[in-house]
Amino acid sequence: MTNEKTITFEEAMSKLEQIVDKLEEGDVPLEKAILFYKEGMELSKLCHDKLKSVEEQLTQIITEDGRAENFSIDEEE
Repeated sequence: MTNEKTITFEEAMSKLEQIVDKLEEGDVPLEKAILFYKEGMELSKLCHDKLKSVEEQLTQIITEDGRAENFSIDEEE
């Protein structure tokens, strides 16, 4: 399957969309549909992991003394 270091988020999403389109057509043989499903799940996990990584990076701020701290906004109800 694809390697996280060799595929971008955008490429993974594009491949995932193609797989979904093929599966939605409904005329894919069962064995091939299972392979598409497995590949789609791997791509979905890869995309999720990349998004989670970016989210973690964006929720950290660097303090004046150079320490990384989690950043959060207290939402008012």
